[in-house]
Amino acid sequence: MKKPSIAVDNTSLSDLQKALAKGRTTASALTKAYIERIAAYDRGGPALNSVRMVNPEARSIARSLDGEKPSSARPLAGLPILIKDNIATGDRQPTTAGSLAFKGAFAKDDAPVVKRLRAAGAVILGKANLTEFANVMTMGMPSGYSSLGGYVRNPYAPAPVGDDGMAPLVPPGGSSAGSAVAVAAGLCAASIGTETSGSLLNPATQNGLVTVKPTVGLISRGGIIPISHSQDTAGPLTRTVRDSAILLNVLAARDPKDPATRALKRPRDYTAGLDKDALKGARIGVPSDPRDPLNDPYYGPLSRPSKKVMARAIEALQDLGAVIVRAAIPPIGWIGGPGTTMAVLNRNPHSPAKGTAGSASVVFLHELKYGLDLYLRTWATGTRIKSMTDVIAFNRAHAAKALRYGQDLFLAAEATGGDLSALAYRSARAMDLEAAKVRGLDAYMARHKLDAVVFPGATGAAIAAKAGYPSVQVPAGFTSGVGTHESPAYPIGLTFTGRAWSEHKLLRLAYAYEQATKARRPPAPGRSRR
Repeated sequence: MKKPSIAVDNTSLSDLQKALAKGRTTASALTKAYIERIAAYDRGGPALNSVRMVNPEARSIARSLDGEKPSSARPLAGLPILIKDNIATGDRQPTTAGSLAFKGAFAKDDAPVVKRLRAAGAVILGKANLTEFANVMTMGMPSGYSSLGGYVRNPYAPAPVGDDGMAPLVPPGGSSAGSAVAVAAGLCAASIGTETSGSLLNPATQNGLVTVKPTVGLISRGGIIPISHSQDTAGPLTRTVRDSAILLNVLAARDPKDPATRALKRPRDYTAGLDKDALKGARIGVPSDPRDPLNDPYYGPLSRPSKKVMARAIEALQDLGAVIVRAAIPPIGWIGGPGTTMAVLNRNPHSPAKGTAGSASVVFLHELKYGLDLYLRTWATGTRIKSMTDVIAFNRAHAAKALRYGQDLFLAAEATGGDLSALAYRSARAMDLEAAKVRGLDAYMARHKLDAVVFPGATGAAIAAKAGYPSVQVPAGFTSGVGTHESPAYPIGLTFTGRAWSEHKLLRLAYAYEQATKARRPPAPGRSRR
């Protein structure tokens, strides 16, 4: 008797789990289906360009798992997962961060995140494209662009526009653009991205996905090409809240080599307690107070279509029993403290602000040089690139291909000491915590006795990232238009943010909203069955 087919393009990870457990499909069949979809839609068709490379070992890994069913010990057995290409894999896949300088760079070992995925039975399907160096190379680089991988395209609006007819009008989100697009377009069961400040939340909102930007320290930072160890974290990109909870169960663990994980707090099971009634009685802060319109960087600048989506979302929260508290966050929370940014000359030839001073995070610039040099010493192999100095020199030597948008932030980072001893760095990090955490989210949530704060899309990414606090985003609806340009409809999400280690609470709130609204719709085209 022929086994029933599975429509892989929009089937949740949890439903694929069940199908594997019941013998309705196999790891090999799923892997084959996703590889075929990558050929049809990522390489061909709309040419989404979300997958930098398919793992040459993916099919053999899948075959080795064909006799195994997902279990409590190995919950991801047979499930094909894509990895953002700034996360080290100790296999035949380079780890490049989208940089031509790292084209042939491999890693000495799997990052702890990858080790946990393999131990849980996942098929590492391949590496996803990203914004080069996770969008810390220069000012004004388009989301999803890298010199090695080119432009990632949003599956809801893939048509290219721009000064050269290449950059997409509707961004795919950055910097985990490929990781998000691949999930949205049905090219994998789920993916892993990373965030420093918005790089999970932004692609999730642009592609109609669920993500968890965890508390810094919930997931090991080891083996991830860094921007800022104060804020860097990996996280899942999925189609449903339950799927993200399943992956968080696998990924959240202490790493003896990562001191941030020593304080880790987590429940036994993030899927436990996912309840349609979880919003009843929850106090939800909406940082948009009509009495204080000038102190509203989150909801105030939204386009008219986006404001309508958010109004419906807040109404849905109320209908589900939440207590909505409309109050502005203290301005210092989003403005930031003194000495937290520095001016950098914008030399990006494609930027309308070329020749003016842009603003960059002092913490990012200092930690970038320190962290990148450390990664190259301890993780990279098969490359002559040994430091940030070498990356900058390589880019200059290959400027026609490597420096389409410049490397202004790298040049600014190179000018730092690289050892984190500078008073400017230590002061900036202290002020980031004082502004975003102590006088920002902590003060706001304590004053109003909040369970969570809700933001439109990724607008609250920076304040949560500086504090090291978690966010969970869920699809809320569709918007349209980019600046003054009309566009096809594309998604926008609702983000729940809370205090450290509150991922379980946030997942429960997001699940209740998700189940009531069912706002996610997959993009066209195509369905594939296996």
